[in-house]
Amino acid sequence: MSEQEKFAVLRAARRIWAISPVHGDMARLRALHGYVAEQFQEGDRLIYLGGMLGRGSDVAGVVDELVSFRRQILARPHMFTIDIAYLRGQQEVMWQKLLQLQFAPNPKEVLPWMLQQGVGTTITAYGGDPAEGIIRCREGALAITRWTNSLRTAMQARPGHYQLMAELRRAAYTDDYGLLFVHAGIDPDRPLDAQGDTLWWGSAGFAALNHPYGEFLKVVRGFDRHHAGPAMSDFAVTLDGGCGYGGKALVACLDAKGDILDLVEA
Repeated sequence: MSEQEKFAVLRAARRIWAISPVHGDMARLRALHGYVAEQFQEGDRLIYLGGMLGRGSDVAGVVDELVSFRRQILARPHMFTIDIAYLRGQQEVMWQKLLQLQFAPNPKEVLPWMLQQGVGTTITAYGGDPAEGIIRCREGALAITRWTNSLRTAMQARPGHYQLMAELRRAAYTDDYGLLFVHAGIDPDRPLDAQGDTLWWGSAGFAALNHPYGEFLKVVRGFDRHHAGPAMSDFAVTLDGGCGYGGKALVACLDAKGDILDLVEA
């Protein structure tokens, strides 16, 4: 996999709008989009910090909204596809693995665990039944393949959905290496290309980050397992309002140094 396929690079960013996980809450995402649309200026960039799918009641509506707003922003002067980035979060990782469930060594254990983590609403959004998935896991690889293929086909039938999932990246950074954006955290002792699952499951090291991570001035994440609200330090920013866990969705406007110029919740 090439560097471009792993990481998004936000070039010549004057300001960056970073949207927290919304976890299937279309109404909150639409409200944030409405605010960003009014404030968006030339030279601004946009990034979603993962966690778009899962948990909430309107996963398909969230992806519809993402596709629609992408078109709106790209229609503005001097905007290009590389100016918008989408990070892979926990829910997106699980969905991608779910679509390949037939290759898992123990699908009868994997699927129930995924359902406990909130992937069931994404299954339902694409016409699937989580209970049927449990049954297919008992029947073997061929039955699972038919079931996951039906989910994939349903996603492909929704305009732009499958294409948007292909845009997901492990992390993103500004071209001057000022800011690094991740879903859930980093291990400060490992280089970026060796982070692995830490990017979407997080680590205790992020909260204790008291020095720059590599060349980056600050690391910005969107998911905190404790959902303790937005937090800022000299070297790290957390943008998690707890959306999908009884809280709110957030959007922050950051300058090139990672200072928060604006913070709005929905």
